[in-house]
Amino acid sequence: MEITTYFYDTYAFFEIIKGNRNYNKFSSGVAIVTTRLNLMELYYGLLVKFNKNIADKYYDELLKYIIDIDDETIKQAMVFRVLHKIKNLSYVDCVGYIIAKQRNIKFLTGDKEFKDLDNIEFVK
Repeated sequence: MEITTYFYDTYAFFEIIKGNRNYNKFSSGVAIVTTRLNLMELYYGLLVKFNKNIADKYYDELLKYIIDIDDETIKQAMVFRVLHKIKNLSYVDCVGYIIAKQRNIKFLTGDKEFKDLDNIEFVK
């Protein structure tokens, strides 16, 4: 059985942590790619919603899935952000989306701003 790889947006991590059943199939049996920037967003959100212990736990558990961001990816992500300026996408989301496209993997999110773009696994 082939394992599918997804780029996990911060949104996806939050939904999995919250127990959203629509994300159950993404909780195991898949390969995860993300960035330290996504973990930064997640950490902040968990600090606000829960506490430092919870934030530390998930941050530390998810570190094994991060990949580095190179300069060309940053440039492409900012071009993408400009092209979709009307959507007011975050810098972090744009970087993740470009990484997913570069690696030919789906960008997993429930962020409505990405719903109609290509290369998206949109789950609410």
